[in-house]
Amino acid sequence: MENRRNFIKKSGLVLAATALPFPGFLFGAEKKKLGVALVGLGGYSTHQLAPALQETEYCELRGIVTGSPHKIPQWQEKYGIPDSNVYNYENMHEIANNDDIDVVYIVLPNSMHAKYTIIAANAGKHVWCEKPMAMNAEECRQMIAACEKNKVRLAIGYRLQHEKNNRIMMKWAETNPYGPIQELQAAAGFYSNNPGWRAEKEMGGGAMYDMGVYPLNTSRYTTGREPIAVSARSSTSRPQIFSEVDETMEFTLEFPDGITAHCRTSFGQSMNNLEVSCRDGSYYLQPFQSYSGVKGGTSDGKVLEPMRKNQQAVQMDDDALAIINNEPLIAPGEDGLKDIIVLEKIYESAARGGETLKI
Repeated sequence: MENRRNFIKKSGLVLAATALPFPGFLFGAEKKKLGVALVGLGGYSTHQLAPALQETEYCELRGIVTGSPHKIPQWQEKYGIPDSNVYNYENMHEIANNDDIDVVYIVLPNSMHAKYTIIAANAGKHVWCEKPMAMNAEECRQMIAACEKNKVRLAIGYRLQHEKNNRIMMKWAETNPYGPIQELQAAAGFYSNNPGWRAEKEMGGGAMYDMGVYPLNTSRYTTGREPIAVSARSSTSRPQIFSEVDETMEFTLEFPDGITAHCRTSFGQSMNNLEVSCRDGSYYLQPFQSYSGVKGGTSDGKVLEPMRKNQQAVQMDDDALAIINNEPLIAPGEDGLKDIIVLEKIYESAARGGETLKI
């Protein structure tokens, strides 16, 4: 029995050969879905991405890559994944021979993002990579280059850029409904006694890498500008847990036109807010980066109601449609690179005692 890809390819050849004006509805029933393989079956894949893929219209879960053999049977049973679509980290490159898989989603510790993104790209698969994109800017550039070389797309898992109210922030950065932005505050964090690999420097741990990219990325799209300078200070109140990495990071971003963003992130305190002050008013989101229930308001009484759809499902459908229609991605690799360039400066400033550094 022909799979969907072969059907669509052959349908396209028939159309090209005959040049007949077949109406589009004749092929509408055969909607193309991209096959996704999740790389890494930790908490985010298990509790967010795999369930979200059951709600998507343009992609579906077809494969897994894991280093934990004991997880395989339950994933196969729950999601109907055949043996032929199960891989480990040593044989993941063989996914190149699997036409069921169109996209590889990297859901691994930060230090592993670059390596497995490049493996996926060299296998000829599109790549979705969780945030933060990589450990440093050089790794980001290698990831982008590998995807360009293999003519595949690279999207970063910035789900908030797909969320309704955060997209309103992006729109208001252009339209300035409350006058020019003057200042914003953004904070994202949670209290953790058991951070696991997120407390290990070599794995890409630390509050800034894990949660700090939320206020960083949000500051960029909420202002619609790129920062030109940064100052930062890191602190750790529980060195017995966070001996290698930052438990808390406070940083200030300076943007063109005198705009400043005061940001905070932590593994020692719950925080989840975005506040924007403008010349003629203000607006906010609280929470601004939760998996659901993102809501807010404005100084003149407008209410920003939560999105009712699954954020991760919307994110993956948006990225799938961009690939299918060959349209721009909402959060491509270049966007992830811009964050990592600033993130490196944040750590450098913190190491210099809060010195303001140009970006």
